[in-house]
Amino acid sequence: MKNQIRQMLEGSTRGALWFDEPLAKHTTFGIGGPAECLVYPADKSDLMQLLRLCEKYNVVTHFIGSGSNVLANSSGVEGLVISLKKTFKSFKITEGLQIITDSGVMLGTMVRQAIKRGISGLESLIGVPGTVGGALIMNAGAYGTEISRNLFEATVLTKQGKEKKLLKDQLKFSYRSSSFNPEEILIAAVFNGEAGDPDQIQTARNLASARRKASQPLQFRSAGSIFKNPVGDTPTGLLIDQAGLKGTRCGDAEISEKHANFIVNHRHATSDDVLTLIRKMKNEIFALNNIHLELEIKLLGFPNSIMKEFGHA
Repeated sequence: MKNQIRQMLEGSTRGALWFDEPLAKHTTFGIGGPAECLVYPADKSDLMQLLRLCEKYNVVTHFIGSGSNVLANSSGVEGLVISLKKTFKSFKITEGLQIITDSGVMLGTMVRQAIKRGISGLESLIGVPGTVGGALIMNAGAYGTEISRNLFEATVLTKQGKEKKLLKDQLKFSYRSSSFNPEEILIAAVFNGEAGDPDQIQTARNLASARRKASQPLQFRSAGSIFKNPVGDTPTGLLIDQAGLKGTRCGDAEISEKHANFIVNHRHATSDDVLTLIRKMKNEIFALNNIHLELEIKLLGFPNSIMKEFGHA
């Protein structure tokens, strides 16, 4: 990053700003080399100014939530990495049970507050990591529930720093996917809550929490499920298990013994280690089942050849 741009960022940003900051410290995988610049904007106007500056000087920008669904390049990430998780934290539930939240609010916080107010439909998402914004962009779901179900409206900022409001019917949601423009950053959302039976809500919450603890390797660092489930009755984890790949290692990265659709970091895994395992999983499942697995995690800061190889470009 040119010194002139670094100086302008330092002079115009009111939020937290780091240069050459290791992304391993900011992702749940614990993997990622230095970002040229990592920033937590102070507020919406600060973010607008940042986006306009990056647009004017053609600075590459990346958006991450809490880093829970991300594999960042261990060699480093060019440009500006923007996260809203520490500053975009406004949250309230109205008397009419409408949930009004900034995108940097943790999904778990929203789910817990909704349960306290007797709002049904979100309780199965308890324990799903990440921010509300990141969850909406990937249409996070668990045990038959998706976060988009009760969405009313979302607010985004363009890379020109302009604000846009999008009603739900202006967006498309599908399994672990949405039509949010990747060139825009989601800053807020409104959900229409539905009153439910408190006992049923608590029962569903407890069931989801118990299932997650029983089936996922929560004691290790990971990015969650590596692949989406393919169309059909067999989940990806079972396909990988049937292929005999549980426990396969590359360096400090391992295909989890507990859930085969997770890759865990035993301490010093690199992005190359993880990509080696991802390739092996994809190739084996295609050879055995003629199924092309699609990544659920997002790749950050890799060259175009890697992005194309894994369907990110």
